[in-house]
Amino acid sequence: MRLKNKKYSIMVLSILVSLIFAYKFLFADSSKNIKTNLPKSKSGFFLGTHVEISLYDNSSDEIFDECFNILKDVEDKMSINIDTSEVSNINKNAGKSPVKVSSQTFSVIKRGLYYSSLSKGHFDISIGSLVKLWEIGSENAKVPSKEEIEKSKSTINYKNILLDEKAQTVKLANKDMFIDLGGIAKGYAADVLANVLKSKKIESAIINLGGNVYALGSKPNGKTWNIGIQNPFEPRGKHLGILNINNKSIVTSGVYERFLEKNGKRYHHILSPFTGYPVENSLVSITIIADNSIDADGLSTTVFSLGLDAGRELVESLDGIDAIFVTNKKEVYTTSSLKNNFSLLNNDFKIIHK
Repeated sequence: MRLKNKKYSIMVLSILVSLIFAYKFLFADSSKNIKTNLPKSKSGFFLGTHVEISLYDNSSDEIFDECFNILKDVEDKMSINIDTSEVSNINKNAGKSPVKVSSQTFSVIKRGLYYSSLSKGHFDISIGSLVKLWEIGSENAKVPSKEEIEKSKSTINYKNILLDEKAQTVKLANKDMFIDLGGIAKGYAADVLANVLKSKKIESAIINLGGNVYALGSKPNGKTWNIGIQNPFEPRGKHLGILNINNKSIVTSGVYERFLEKNGKRYHHILSPFTGYPVENSLVSITIIADNSIDADGLSTTVFSLGLDAGRELVESLDGIDAIFVTNKKEVYTTSSLKNNFSLLNNDFKIIHK
């Protein structure tokens, strides 16, 4: 009996071991998919906004550390709120002498000048003095006097930003000029992060820099990302529609979050270099979809400032760029190639095919 029991025990043990190996073999792929469907996310605060990076591939904390170090480096170089930044140094030397900067800052300023020129000054990176004057979005926000606005307007002219490619220097030709890369630096940072993640073989990720979104690759299941487009008449997180995209950056500019109210009038943060006041047109938000986030970032302010007709004409003329326009009448316009990739969720809005 002992021998029989021993043989029986060995047989049972063998079956259990076989089942364990079979389970691992059969369900290895599915368990991996379950794991990658749940992102590993980390957040922080950089470039004046909340940042969240979500990785759907196997990843380590070192990748997040590297990404946050990159964001800190961009902030240290390009923020006007850091007294020792390269951009602050350029502003301190306005009308005096050229300032040598890093290749990163130089390339962002150069791209900013491209969009300043493309928009014919509607987007102008030398608008810093006006931004500082209004300070919309901060606790010091105020409506400046007409005299203050006129003085500030006289300092704005992107053509007076002088670049020396060989020496890699930037000079502001006139005293009191003040550049601000807030309308383009986040886009640059998102592109750098996306390239780092690609180099680490990350195939599915969402980079969110305060609403500046880069959807890397596709969903872990191979399907397109579903990106919600903010309803500009509702609190953040309420969407008017869904955009289906892969490997694209999505940037929205609108009048609904950063604003100042005084004497019953609302002043939003998108300022016109020509009037010195917030841009006034029928738009309440504009979403740009592009391969590169720096382009989506620069174009979002540009297109909003141009308005519906001129802005749409500009976007349609650019390769690889699409846009969603939302008006104060809750009308939604899209560029032609987006018609099959965007769908409304809210019946209060109406897509206008034009």
